[in-house]
Amino acid sequence: MIAAYLLLLIPVVGMAVLSWVNDSHLAGRINMRFNGLALLASLWLAVDVLLEGPILSNSQMLYIDSFNVYLIALTAFVGLTTSIFSGPYMAHEQELGKVGKKRLRLYYTMYQGFMLAMYLVLTTNNMGVMWVAMEGATLATVLLVSLYRTPESVEAAWKYFILCGVGIAQALFGTVLLYFAAEQVHGIQDNALLWTVLHEHASALNPGVMSIAFVFLLVGYGTKIGLVPLHNWLPDAHSEGPTPMSAILSGLLLNDALYAVVRCKMLVDGSLGNHEAGNLMMGFGMLSFLVAVLFLHRQTDIKRLFSYSSIEHMGLMTFAFGIGSPWATFAALFHMTTHSLTKSAIFVTVGYASQLAKTQRIEKIRGLLHTQPAIGWGLLIGTVAIAGFPPFGVFASEFLVLIATMHDYPWLTPLLLLGIGIAFAGLFRKIQPMVFGDIPKGQLPIRANMLPVMIHLGIVLLLGLSIPVFLGNWFNQATHLISGKFPL
Repeated sequence: MIAAYLLLLIPVVGMAVLSWVNDSHLAGRINMRFNGLALLASLWLAVDVLLEGPILSNSQMLYIDSFNVYLIALTAFVGLTTSIFSGPYMAHEQELGKVGKKRLRLYYTMYQGFMLAMYLVLTTNNMGVMWVAMEGATLATVLLVSLYRTPESVEAAWKYFILCGVGIAQALFGTVLLYFAAEQVHGIQDNALLWTVLHEHASALNPGVMSIAFVFLLVGYGTKIGLVPLHNWLPDAHSEGPTPMSAILSGLLLNDALYAVVRCKMLVDGSLGNHEAGNLMMGFGMLSFLVAVLFLHRQTDIKRLFSYSSIEHMGLMTFAFGIGSPWATFAALFHMTTHSLTKSAIFVTVGYASQLAKTQRIEKIRGLLHTQPAIGWGLLIGTVAIAGFPPFGVFASEFLVLIATMHDYPWLTPLLLLGIGIAFAGLFRKIQPMVFGDIPKGQLPIRANMLPVMIHLGIVLLLGLSIPVFLGNWFNQATHLISGKFPL
């Protein structure tokens, strides 16, 4: 459990240190080192769970099991690789005059604050503290989205704050109802919001109260996931905020919100003994998936394009968790991993493409393969991967979702296939001219560190070919924890 405390302490110290650093290059290096230390702590924690099983702190406030430990390691890894990209990217933004020293200090301080909030969401055993951590992530994101202080970025931050504020208020009411249901059960009043206690006594919780609580929790945390119809904040936040923020927002925060929903679903399933919670998740997930793939065709901003792709994939994951079978749960866990790695790599590439073209407008970004081949190939391969082409890991995870759907809800399979086809057409309709088009006049190459992109896409490719034994064991154990059965 020492590793868990270190994981939470490292970003706290990082916030304190980076709030005093004025030099952008130095701040980028310090931020990267703090994220490297957090990754080491997460790996230490993962080894502890692998060897000892679930870990509960003496105070019972922290709980680590097979479900959240792999998400912790994934969060730390993407946090580190994004910070590698973030340093030179933000230094270039300062050179262009978009941000000054004070805003750079704010950016790096909030980067660590954002990571702290996500680690706390994943490690806490208290459902109330989880809500507080999600609210902390919201506040950190608001400051990051509005970093450039343009009218558009301030409007996007305000929309994000209002919509997510409404959503998080719904989640708070759902959490209060959880407490109310737990308080009625003899013997758990003192620990009424501890997830381990609630899960142990789930069958004794009032089904009526739990059913209502889950509706509020799904709508509340679903707003953070980007589920339709409360998704409008996400494209604006992506398009107006710094690109490194888009990478960790799409690759990490959306996962954390979905993690919170799944934790709540496990409690409701144990209380109701039916599939009501799963049906709600399937409905919201399928609606989000289908709406997002249609909106892909209407986008003119490259970051908004891939933000709708994130909504699409989060909808697919929510749908898979809603099915609830072992295969669907395994597929959803696998898809969380492949999507996070692929989408964060794409946003790194998109950031460089936008700097190269000096705009995020799709019609102005042309001829990337000719101007700067590394960026062009990164964007092309990333798009191929996220569109679900074999042999990348996204193809494997989407294929597993299709198999699970065909087994349990075969009448929904055509909708999934149709949505995947429409998404493929929408992405490549926009990407093809950006990659292969004519070179715009006056466009000069920029310095681009594509190492994070190569690492992420390389891992996604390997996961499509073969899942490592240790990762497969994590997925199997997490699947058993969530669904009650092993997939194999």
